[in-house]
Amino acid sequence: MPAMTKSQSAILEEVSNIQHEIWSHWMTHLFRVSSRNADGSFTIPADKVMRWERQIDTPYARLADNEKKSDREQAEKVLNVLRKWGIDL
Repeated sequence: MPAMTKSQSAILEEVSNIQHEIWSHWMTHLFRVSSRNADGSFTIPADKVMRWERQIDTPYARLADNEKKSDREQAEKVLNVLRKWGIDL
């Protein structure tokens, strides 16, 4: 990969920060809907596992609109960073 300019590096850091926030938000949700076991591990409810496995196996284009909504909300966070840097999409 070629060396990045300071602006490119700053954009990378901001997008990386957003990606971490997205991951953190997801993990918070996952832990909230799961049960903590005595040993510190978590058990995810079977209905959530079945739903998420189905969504994992479904291409984005085939998800229901209500399922796409969350993905769009998260993508908008990245787009906002790019727009901030004058990258018009």
